[in-house]
Amino acid sequence: MAPCIAQRTPDDPLVIIGNGMAGHRLVEALIKRSDRPARIIVLGEESAPAYNRILLSPWLAGEMARDALTLRDTRWYADQGIELILGERVTHIDRQARRLTTDAGRHLDYGRLVLATGSRPAMPTVPGIDLAGVHGFRDLNDAEALMAAADTGAETLVVGGGLLGLEAAEGMRKRGARVGVLQRADRLMNRQLDATAAALLEDELGGRGLAIHTGARLARLEDDGRGRVAAVHLEDGRRLTADCVVIAAGIAPNTQLGEAAGLVMGRAIRVDDFLTSSDPHIHALGECCEFAGHTYGLVEPIWRQVEVLAARLCGETTPGYREAATATKLKVSGIALYAFGPTEADADHEVLVYHDPDQGDYRRLLLRDGRLEGAVLYGDTAMGPWYFAQAQAGRDLGACRPALLLGAADADALLDDPNSTTQTRPVKEAA
Repeated sequence: MAPCIAQRTPDDPLVIIGNGMAGHRLVEALIKRSDRPARIIVLGEESAPAYNRILLSPWLAGEMARDALTLRDTRWYADQGIELILGERVTHIDRQARRLTTDAGRHLDYGRLVLATGSRPAMPTVPGIDLAGVHGFRDLNDAEALMAAADTGAETLVVGGGLLGLEAAEGMRKRGARVGVLQRADRLMNRQLDATAAALLEDELGGRGLAIHTGARLARLEDDGRGRVAAVHLEDGRRLTADCVVIAAGIAPNTQLGEAAGLVMGRAIRVDDFLTSSDPHIHALGECCEFAGHTYGLVEPIWRQVEVLAARLCGETTPGYREAATATKLKVSGIALYAFGPTEADADHEVLVYHDPDQGDYRRLLLRDGRLEGAVLYGDTAMGPWYFAQAQAGRDLGACRPALLLGAADADALLDDPNSTTQTRPVKEAA
């Protein structure tokens, strides 16, 4: 016999598990609507209300005050009629009763449930990973621990040469730590940058005092004999001393609740185009969900998910979520980067390059049959959004090819007048 499913009324609350950026964005979208659920409950495992995790790096670097991170204070939730419960972790979801339990012994019934539980650092499975002095970099507690280590001048190694790792490394350097970066790939930010842009970035960061180690594969962490990390050993035999190790080499979706509740899983909680899980009363949003084989770590697709889910929760007909290309706009410690599309050129790509070493500007475009497919910009990124718009439109840029690297105004003039014989300045090619 099939289990009896509790019958709920329209007055049963919408419960959102997760008071991170995705969960909070959903709340912000819902309160703008007159047809929002009558009762909304938000649970957050952290004791602080929602904050901007993207700003953890400048806070670590001492560039802003803690209050600048907060998205809304607790009074705001009360003013909006939102029930906010902080410092409690949901331990169990009873799908038949539509009831959840927290580690404080609280029981809450729900009509609809949203899992916005985010992610955690992906910790490598190497000996010593559990030693004291090994940290992730995802939340306020992590940032506070890194601040304390940096303030003592700790010898620090950051595992991961992507955006998060570089921001953590630069933040700790600014606070007084001696910092090295271990990058498994042969260049920094290898998923976003080509070899030239990555080399420019490495030179800049090296000049600031960061020791960059590429091709560095972690083998084990050394115990100092008292349960604390003393050094990192690499697969090539190198031993690098460290009082503090920061793991910033990717994220793993927080899916434990969904798994325990018996939801269909992939790499994360699988959802359809309305962000609905295998249980029609439970939705998943953001870094803890998987849609059409995709998982998420950037805010732009998650913000689009929020709009779809908010409409769905309010009973509005919506076309549903669809994947879309995303441009990566990065700010690595004052260094501007903008990239989209493939990182490497293939045999059919036409490659256009501008490189001004004196100004530290670099642009590389990949075109196929006159249409832009990918771009990497380092330094001056003002043209980035224009390039992305042309790529998204699939526009044939043959008419403005001579001006593509010079500026949007020059290129637009030629696009508006394809018969123009306007002469353009010569392009500087990379060495």
